[in-house]
Amino acid sequence: MNDDALSKVKRKLQEEIDSLEHELNLELPKELMKARAHGDLSENAEYKYAKERQGYVSARLGQLKKRMGDIGMLNLNNIPHDRAGYGSRVLLRDVAKASEVEYKLVTSEEADAAKGLISTTSPIGRALLGRREGDEVKVQTPAGMKEFELVRLKTIHEDA
Repeated sequence: MNDDALSKVKRKLQEEIDSLEHELNLELPKELMKARAHGDLSENAEYKYAKERQGYVSARLGQLKKRMGDIGMLNLNNIPHDRAGYGSRVLLRDVAKASEVEYKLVTSEEADAAKGLISTTSPIGRALLGRREGDEVKVQTPAGMKEFELVRLKTIHEDA
């Protein structure tokens, strides 16, 4: 099941990479040639826009390819069996409110806080990595300092 989630993320990233490569290698060169045909490049808004877009697309491609490499290196066998990591489900008790909330730790591409899916790179996600049941976690969130107790932990290995 978790391999499927990673496969979906990889597929989504690859689709965006393919689309951007098509734009960078086919569409933008055509736009640049068309804009050059209009003459003076110093006051040519079409040319300026196409060059800026080319820079943006190129940078975004670099980010996506790096992310693909990072996800490709994610080895589910290296995720701890007794501590929070990618794919873990955690039940947290908010110490101040005495309320409980459940989260699943996922990649940033899968994250959806409304569905309880939080990224391992978010403030709470980072604070939970490597924690065990019973641990108390203090997290600086945009809403201020929060203190949680990790009440229950179910790792990706138990969830499979």
